[in-house]
Amino acid sequence: MKRSKGYRAIAHYYDAEYAGSDVLDNDVPFMLDHLPRKRQHVLELCCGTARASIPLAQAGHHVVGVDYDANLLELAKQKRDSVGIPESDLTLIRGDVTKLKLDQTFDFGFLIFNTLLNFTTIDEQDRLLQLTRDHLKPGGRFWVDIFFPDLSILAAPHHGHYDSATFYVPALNRSVHRTTEINRSTKHVQVQEMTFHYTWADNMGDLHHEKIDFDMTWMFPRELELMLERNGFVVERLYGNYDGSEIMPESPRIIALAKKR
Repeated sequence: MKRSKGYRAIAHYYDAEYAGSDVLDNDVPFMLDHLPRKRQHVLELCCGTARASIPLAQAGHHVVGVDYDANLLELAKQKRDSVGIPESDLTLIRGDVTKLKLDQTFDFGFLIFNTLLNFTTIDEQDRLLQLTRDHLKPGGRFWVDIFFPDLSILAAPHHGHYDSATFYVPALNRSVHRTTEINRSTKHVQVQEMTFHYTWADNMGDLHHEKIDFDMTWMFPRELELMLERNGFVVERLYGNYDGSEIMPESPRIIALAKKR
């Protein structure tokens, strides 16, 4: 199976660089409001540092989080333990979600914060969705949350300084400036080559530079619906934002709630 160039976060930066993000402030509360109050068995795919898995577990649900990045999972375990959630309520597993094989099924699955778009090939997308479906109980539901494509970004072959941000990393006592570079791929259709550039100064004033490279695709609402339906789901609702609004051309998000068929 052809592979995307995957996103590998700098683990200690991850929570800090997205702190205060409108998406991260609102996505989990929105989805928690749509979960039954009765304890559910929940699977979070690509859980990262467990920033969603932890509040899901704190709300009384049994959660299994899966991610392939050992460094992110180590931070996730530290965060889980620091707030007193037992492993029996939040189990964190290292694994490739396109090869998922767990001996359990779930009431709900979650794949949020644009993560589906890191799987840029049809083979990867289909494999991921089919395995997710296999891990849901009959009638189980699946949440997917991605951004609505910005046509002004897609129209240009290059963006040099997009989405700049400065953030403080407490674990490293370091302030970091990040800029995002976006290039339209010349090798693959419907793929953007993303680079996060990080700059920080040490106590002597010397500048240091780091970067991560990864690929992303994009899709529109109809594409997402067709992809989910092709892989054994029925789309029950499409939302355009975390206020529960219907999806419109100007919506910032594409939030799908799909049911296993």
